[in-house]
Amino acid sequence: MSSSLGCKVEKLVSIMERLRSPGGCPWDREQTLGSLRRYIIEEAFELVEAIDQMDLGAIREEAGDLLLQVLFISQIAKEQGDFNLGDVVDGLVNKLIHRHPHVFGDVEVSSAEEVSRNWEAIKSRKRIQEDRDGSAMAGIPRGLPALLRALRIQERAAKVGFDWGPGDQGPVLDKISEEVQEVLEALSSGEVDRMRDEVGDLLFAVVNLARRTGIDPEEALRGSCDKFDRRFRAMEGMISSPGAMLDMSLEELDSLWERAKESEGR
Repeated sequence: MSSSLGCKVEKLVSIMERLRSPGGCPWDREQTLGSLRRYIIEEAFELVEAIDQMDLGAIREEAGDLLLQVLFISQIAKEQGDFNLGDVVDGLVNKLIHRHPHVFGDVEVSSAEEVSRNWEAIKSRKRIQEDRDGSAMAGIPRGLPALLRALRIQERAAKVGFDWGPGDQGPVLDKISEEVQEVLEALSSGEVDRMRDEVGDLLFAVVNLARRTGIDPEEALRGSCDKFDRRFRAMEGMISSPGAMLDMSLEELDSLWERAKESEGR
């Protein structure tokens, strides 16, 4: 780390210490590790949105806001006598070196896929050595958005060979068809729990198709949400007021929808 960057980090730490001090900010002093959870999630999503828009100014700002949460956590932990920002950085440095033996050691790799497999193997061995969960599924947070968690679970399973052969999407499509049929049967039964279970299985199967075709399901669904939002707003622009929709038939609304699609050249 250059002396200039080091000075900037030290200034950040001193500012956070001041904010948390008895003469600092009442709101900052009230925060706990638990209370920061929502802000960590919000800032992460705001950074993702800035990246989606490729707004470099916003990316820089949101990256700073996310860094603030790390500073906050480190300061609270320091006050409790647990760890500080230096310990966080030391842990990250050691992890990066340990998990990149092909860069900092004598291990040879031929592809990014091989790097990923090695990474997971190293993590698994470490968990076993520390008498922690050694499952291939260990370390996937339950708090992840469901589509992303499904993707990570399937990726882990595939890395240990629990997957259909590469390039053959037939079994995946068959599985989706099977799940659709089971959803229809659940709907006929009228059992809410069964319907929820089968719809979940269908979504999981669709995520599997996305993974195998190299599509990020989270990004795909986000794109579809944006597309629906855009077309619905176009529909609203074709009528006198949004409230007028309540008096229109489904056929009339479908006609507006088709016009909105046509206006996009689709």
